[in-house]
Amino acid sequence: MKRLENKVAIITGAAMGQGAAEAYLFAKEGAKVVAADVMVDELEKIVAKINGDFPGAAIAAKLDVSSEENWQEVVNQAVSAYGTVDILVNNAGIGSRGINYDKTDKEAFDKIMGINAWGPFVGIKTVAPIMKKAGHGSIVNVSSLAAVVGVEFNAYSLTKGAVVSLTRAASVDLGKDNIRVNTIIPGTIVTPMTKIICDYPNVLKSCEEKTCLGHIGEPNDIAYGVLYLASDEAKYITGADLTIDGGERFKDVLELEL
Repeated sequence: MKRLENKVAIITGAAMGQGAAEAYLFAKEGAKVVAADVMVDELEKIVAKINGDFPGAAIAAKLDVSSEENWQEVVNQAVSAYGTVDILVNNAGIGSRGINYDKTDKEAFDKIMGINAWGPFVGIKTVAPIMKKAGHGSIVNVSSLAAVVGVEFNAYSLTKGAVVSLTRAASVDLGKDNIRVNTIIPGTIVTPMTKIICDYPNVLKSCEEKTCLGHIGEPNDIAYGVLYLASDEAKYITGADLTIDGGERFKDVLELEL
């Protein structure tokens, strides 16, 4: 039996990078996938690829995660197509380039907060009633190593820290309804969002050297972690943070101890 057989999953930010890898892997493992993103053209290509390999496994849904109304439309679409929602993966997010205390403004701050923090919040708010009715559910929020280590991008770090806090609070609130809520904390991963890093050899080399394994991660490295937390294999795990970073958070400490 496949690991997500008879499960229905909504995955946000599914048009590329980690979200696309998660959508494909979930379909491969037997799930019906509602792949959601604001970038419709790219999303349609991913869904076409999924359905080419696993016929009927996925549908595309346009979703601006900062819109509560749009969230309700997508959840309704999922229930109409597949009857329920068993899994929610809050993967969608945007980065910030040099958004520090002295370089940001309210408009930029509100945008990143609306997508990275409000998006998962309202996603849980919208999906939770469906999961409560079913008597079970698994929610996986994707944060970032920037939430737990010091980095330059202050606004981005703040939003990803909020995701970790949201996970812990929601796990308490929803546990009584047999709904699990967990966080994935990725390190540096090769995705379109990290293109600014990967396109500069010196910066890329620096990132690689900061990991214990000597290389940065790929989208599937995250997708398999999300798959585990979403599946029944993790049925006694909630409120947890799973860090997938190649040891990036430890490397400086290890060097000092040598």
